[in-house]
Amino acid sequence: MKILITGGAGFIGSNLAKKLMDRGDKVVMIDNFNDYYDVQLKKDRIKKYLKGYNFKLYKGDIRDIKLLDKIFKAEKLDKVMHLAALAGVRNSLLDPIEYEDVNVRGTMNLLEMAKKYKIKNFVYASSSSVYGNNKKQPFSETDSVDTPISPYAATKKATELLAHVYSHIYGLNTTGLRFFTVYGPWGRPDMALFLFADGITKGNPINVFNRGKMSRNFTYVDDIVSGTMAVIDANLKCEVMNIGGDKEETLMRYIEVLEDNLGKKAKKKMLPMQPGDVPATVADIRKLKKLGWKPTTRIEEGIKNFVTWYREYYKIK
Repeated sequence: MKILITGGAGFIGSNLAKKLMDRGDKVVMIDNFNDYYDVQLKKDRIKKYLKGYNFKLYKGDIRDIKLLDKIFKAEKLDKVMHLAALAGVRNSLLDPIEYEDVNVRGTMNLLEMAKKYKIKNFVYASSSSVYGNNKKQPFSETDSVDTPISPYAATKKATELLAHVYSHIYGLNTTGLRFFTVYGPWGRPDMALFLFADGITKGNPINVFNRGKMSRNFTYVDDIVSGTMAVIDANLKCEVMNIGGDKEETLMRYIEVLEDNLGKKAKKKMLPMQPGDVPATVADIRKLKKLGWKPTTRIEEGIKNFVTWYREYYKIK
């Protein structure tokens, strides 16, 4: 298959590209290399992590529909994995208009191209944040997601609605994947594990929100990739699925495992809950398991792999 990955220089995108090419698929990527976080890390995912792999990379923005049309026309794609987005609940509170423009307009552009060029399967990144402050745990795909509590979450809910329209009206196969707290090597520097590792290593206090009373289905990137590939292959008509770990872990245990691997205790700054955040996100993953997928990586192994990469990449002894 020939698969377009939007956000190909991103954390999940680069890992997915590698695994797809390992099994023989052809990969085309688009990324605008924006400065939301360290651009060098994005470049190194392409130059170092994907060194020796043969793929096509377009530098550009998913809001540029003329560029997208050129790519779809030239590449004769089979499927699309749409990962490009402005990520992060907290930052979306600072610049909600930009988040709407990139996440909603960009997705609309790609759906239009998928319709025009008869793409066999359009898979896209949604988020566990769409569940908002739902009290019922674990979160199920049948739960109401009509009350998001951040602009980021609202944009992800909007993309699910748009995909439903294109499936219903045009017969486009679409699946939205609601990602639950992804972590691992080559991850984003704005995410908790990275911020914690950086703070502990430098001896700086780390911010622990809701005074540590948080829990998550932390999901290792390899498990995210294997689940995503199962959905890419499945060509489902119109679905939304949770993709997350199968074990709820507390934030304090997550920090403890990181401390063990770094060999250093954290200085914790206990803070109240942040606006837009939620105390727990726990996934019901039975729907995705029906495709033969299951997560296999526990945080003890996943954090160890992250710390090994982190020390090597940043040359930390």
